[in-house]
Amino acid sequence: MAGRRSLLSPAALDDYIRDHTRAPDTVERAQHAATAELGGVATMRIDHEQAVLTTLLTQLAAPAVAVEVGTFTGASAMAIARGLPPDATLHCFDRSVDWTDVAQDFWEQAGVADRIRLHLGPADQGLAELPDEPHVGLAFIDADKPGYVGYHDAIVPRLVPGGLLLVDNVLWSGDVVDPEVDDDDTRAIRAYNDHAADDDRLEGVILPIGDGLFVLRRTDD
Repeated sequence: MAGRRSLLSPAALDDYIRDHTRAPDTVERAQHAATAELGGVATMRIDHEQAVLTTLLTQLAAPAVAVEVGTFTGASAMAIARGLPPDATLHCFDRSVDWTDVAQDFWEQAGVADRIRLHLGPADQGLAELPDEPHVGLAFIDADKPGYVGYHDAIVPRLVPGGLLLVDNVLWSGDVVDPEVDDDDTRAIRAYNDHAADDDRLEGVILPIGDGLFVLRRTDD
């Protein structure tokens, strides 16, 4: 989700961070502008700094297979695809034809479309069709919040040892620690964070970048 680059830093520090991060290229700027034209839903796009981090983590993980749940207009998928090793594949799961049509246009412009397989339909059904054995080197979740626990439980058994799971929006504009906020999405995020932290197959840390990114690594064999 786009917005403040960090919930914990003032605007001047956000600007400093941005100025010391790789600048977006022409395709990224065009993708950002096209997403902004969609109106309020544009906040679902990840920030540029988070996209840079996602590419770096993908390069470090070097997955042969990556998975994304919740593609929107394709910024996060493009960030993952740009970090993939040769001949690797990213499986993207999303319900929206309109939003993913925008995504596919920019994947072509970025030269990464051949690395991405888009699956339209419910993500839980799509994930269930993946091989059961561990084969996913990196996964990214940024979809409906009540579905997070289910997506986590479908993905983690399929992660290879050392594989990464990145989960977006886990600070939810700070509402996760506000006792006066008790809507369905906030409760779902809190439940997910507890679920992930208690999963003894993983070790992880929540980073205050964007709207909060949970970075988890599978440690068991």
